[in-house]
Amino acid sequence: MPQAPWKPLLAEVIGTFTLIFAGAGAIIMDQATKGGVGLLGISLAHGLAIAVMVSALGAVSGGHFNPAVTCGFLASGRMKVGRGVTYIVAQLCGAALGAAALWSTYPHDAASAVHLGTPALASGVSTGAGILLEAIGSFFLVIVVFGTAVHPQAPRLGGLAIGLTITMDILAFGLLTGAAMNPARAFGPALVAGDWANQLVYWIGPIIGGAAAGWLYSGAYIGAAR
Repeated sequence: MPQAPWKPLLAEVIGTFTLIFAGAGAIIMDQATKGGVGLLGISLAHGLAIAVMVSALGAVSGGHFNPAVTCGFLASGRMKVGRGVTYIVAQLCGAALGAAALWSTYPHDAASAVHLGTPALASGVSTGAGILLEAIGSFFLVIVVFGTAVHPQAPRLGGLAIGLTITMDILAFGLLTGAAMNPARAFGPALVAGDWANQLVYWIGPIIGGAAAGWLYSGAYIGAAR
């Protein structure tokens, strides 16, 4: 029996909420503890959040939790546009709720100092470079999603490989762009904190990278969706 349409959307809200609450929460706690969490801790918080939520909810919604991943499915023809739009709306709602929860519970001084963990470009990083970095990181992420969760012969790793890819990307260029690789990851904290600087970087880059990865992997290794 097909599941009710709202069930995967709720899963997308919960998963994206978790990413924001754990990932941006780690950034706030790093500020509050004057570096006590560190880049490794922040990268693990993001990666573990996705790893456990993909493992828990992937069977319900596919475990996208990211408009860039959904765009990869759209580009590959594995999701209809209308369904993709509802997924993206659910992800943005989950991100906004996660940021609101952080604002309501975490130390306000620390949360304000880092704009609720809103990703930002480092000094000297141009808009173009930021878009390219986010596109490359998102390409890696969606390639791994397709390789471990979509391919019919994919190794059953749960969300581990996907979470590790996020950890890898944050360690590689998190100090340059924040390594959001996810428009919802940028949108939720920005909405609550009111910090929209360079927001387009975190939409253009991830959507290009995610769509390219989904199209390429599906066309080269899986074939057209039936």
